[in-house]
Amino acid sequence: MDITTNFAPVSTHLPAHFIRTVVEDDLKTGKHATLQTRFPPEPNGYLHIGHAKSICLNFGLAQDFSGLCNLRFDDTNPSKEETEYAEAIQEDVRWLGFAWPGAVRWASDYFPALYAYAEALISKDLAFVDDLSADEMREYRGTLTEKGRNSPYRERTVADNLDLFRRMRAGEFADGSRTLRLKIDMAAPNINLRDPVIYRIKRAHHIRTGDVWCIYPMYDYTHCISDALEGITHSLCTLEFADHRPLYDWVLDHIDIPCHPQQIEFSRLELLYTITSKRKLLQLVQQGVVAGWDDPRMPTLHGMRRRGYTPAGIREFARRIGISRSENVIDMSVLEGCMREDMEASAPRVMAVIRPLKVVLTNFEHGVTAARSAGFHPQHPEFGERCVPISPDLWIEADDFSEIPPPGWQRLTLGGEVRLRYSYVMRCDAVIKDAAGQVVELRCSLDTATLGQNPVGRKVKGVIHWLSAAHAVAAEFRLYDRLFTVPRPDMDKERDFLAFLNPHSLAVAQGWVEATALQAVPETHYQFERLGYFCADRLDHQPGQRAVFNRAVGLKDVWANVLTKEGA
Repeated sequence: MDITTNFAPVSTHLPAHFIRTVVEDDLKTGKHATLQTRFPPEPNGYLHIGHAKSICLNFGLAQDFSGLCNLRFDDTNPSKEETEYAEAIQEDVRWLGFAWPGAVRWASDYFPALYAYAEALISKDLAFVDDLSADEMREYRGTLTEKGRNSPYRERTVADNLDLFRRMRAGEFADGSRTLRLKIDMAAPNINLRDPVIYRIKRAHHIRTGDVWCIYPMYDYTHCISDALEGITHSLCTLEFADHRPLYDWVLDHIDIPCHPQQIEFSRLELLYTITSKRKLLQLVQQGVVAGWDDPRMPTLHGMRRRGYTPAGIREFARRIGISRSENVIDMSVLEGCMREDMEASAPRVMAVIRPLKVVLTNFEHGVTAARSAGFHPQHPEFGERCVPISPDLWIEADDFSEIPPPGWQRLTLGGEVRLRYSYVMRCDAVIKDAAGQVVELRCSLDTATLGQNPVGRKVKGVIHWLSAAHAVAAEFRLYDRLFTVPRPDMDKERDFLAFLNPHSLAVAQGWVEATALQAVPETHYQFERLGYFCADRLDHQPGQRAVFNRAVGLKDVWANVLTKEGA
């Protein structure tokens, strides 16, 4: 098994893969005149990065081959589904840059048709009403090495089965007391073909149909018929459904429906240092480990969006990881690298100070000490420029000063010099400490001959970012990191995945930023020079009033050697 950690630079060419080859051949040979795909999430949680792979595949193929891709909700389990989730899913698909034709589809749109097909299967003596309990059904099903046994209710007459099924529909029986099962083969090697349940009694309020139905179809039965009714040509799903494909085909082969989509499976995404189990993500939310489904540490698309990840970066990530049937284990650094590359080209650059240390300029002269203008991006002059003002008091990063510097130190120390970014060379002349011995202020002087030019007779290597205290605006910085400390937090059989939470996954700092950033609208991206790529929080940042920035990703991969160190 390969763990992917490095890829070539961003390319505009979409890579070939086996599903693309199938589609190309089907269109070339005339098997299909057009391509029709679908993205079929269940509205029982928020979409995560694994769904993004499927979205980009299904919608991307439709775009590439001038076809269509439906958005269809699998709303067959009303006890776990909510309108909130359905609305969030639609928002995520649009945010990624995709659109579906016409209205959103729902499996519940087809409930009448699904019921009619079920009656037709009963009439053909291919389905029966079963009274076995769930435990009894498991006992009768057999194992991977032992054949199953027929239910004692399997030989009911067609008339009896129709009567019982209609009475199930009418609500005469208790929840769980009866099911409708297909008659296939209890000796089939594939357990999915051992008379699978296709309807169960479940009194639960449905987000769209209310209390109209008290019986609900199972996913395997619903999905293939929904695909066929929509004219789907290629039904793309992850590998865990490969064993379900014979059932998919069996249902369509035994009902009167003209379309028979082709199910094709591909490997699901496993992203290291995170989890994508909806159950476990819900647990994180319900237990208050995170602040909600959109917490920027979550692998949900809502969370990634709030953190500052970009749609273009996610689409590029999906392109790079590819489509195959082999295990798709991807290190988090690949996703983070895609974000850096996208924002490197698109995010304007300004200065911010996250952990401020005060600097007093002892030789500042009003009207003489000059400000300079600076571009927002070195490769994009069209981004424009802004003034970088200076005043007697400055803020610098506390980490940029050291009384006892380590070997190779190129930042500020007592008696040393650094270049202020876009400004003068500055020398530290004195250090002010508080009663506890902590450095609280530096007294510095400027070399006034170095604005826009190098000092005469000496070389200054270090360059630090800074802000004029008189012009900077206060800002909150939310510094996000990976939620887990190990690559596979849910693979340890002895310890709960919560044991591997990263206690440093969020740090909040109060600092300063250039005034221009206060006016930014939510979700504006910046590179804060020397600090990383940040995004104005989409909920808490208030233009002109409150500056709140989330660190989307650092300027470099600080986890680069983690896999090697941990022997992953």
